[in-house]
Amino acid sequence: MTRDAFQRFGLVALATDMTIEGDAARLMPPGTRLHVTRIAFDNPTTEENLRHTGPRLRAAVDLIVPGVDLAGIAFGCTSASAVLGDDMEGLAGGRAPVTTPAGAALRGFAALGVDRVGLMTPYLEATTDLVGDYFQARGIDVLRRSSMGHADDRDMARLGAAEIIEMAEESDHPDAQALFMSCTALPALDVIERVEALLGKPVLSSNQALFWAMLDRVAIPSAGPGALFRCRTW
Repeated sequence: MTRDAFQRFGLVALATDMTIEGDAARLMPPGTRLHVTRIAFDNPTTEENLRHTGPRLRAAVDLIVPGVDLAGIAFGCTSASAVLGDDMEGLAGGRAPVTTPAGAALRGFAALGVDRVGLMTPYLEATTDLVGDYFQARGIDVLRRSSMGHADDRDMARLGAAEIIEMAEESDHPDAQALFMSCTALPALDVIERVEALLGKPVLSSNQALFWAMLDRVAIPSAGPGALFRCRTW
């Protein structure tokens, strides 16, 4: 068989996510290729609807260039990954290491030496708590939880930069060492460095952390916005 010239990765995105593929195109480095599939998702982003993504994972992963080796798989939903917990590789069938936004945030916090954070989300308050509780259960002190009150990730994807920056400032806490902006649908990548400058601390977003962590796990150098992309764990 001809030797593959690229390190290949998979992405399982929600059917309704309008942001993640564009962010991925900016963050995946030369020498890699990302192959995308989608799974059905029923808004609003309630715990019940998020939990339904788990049984859909295996079939979606099987559709990603069958028979081709993958270096890793990204799962594109922060709140669903918080609900489904730490057995994502089992749910996905064990084909390749699975990186989730919630798990990626934890990896990023560890790389930055952070254990106290502010949490900003575009979600309803109950969905924000799913992510906040996930972090708390894994040793991260979530000092502030802020919700923008949206129930549909298609609305989240249409939020403007000024609105995101304003909410990020409001979501900070003086004792927080970093701010996490949750949701793969949130168009936060462009504002990360502006918010870091305003707050004077690292700012992580779901997509930034997701692709940083997936690449970091297999020791592939990458570039992107914010303090996180200056970190390596290898």
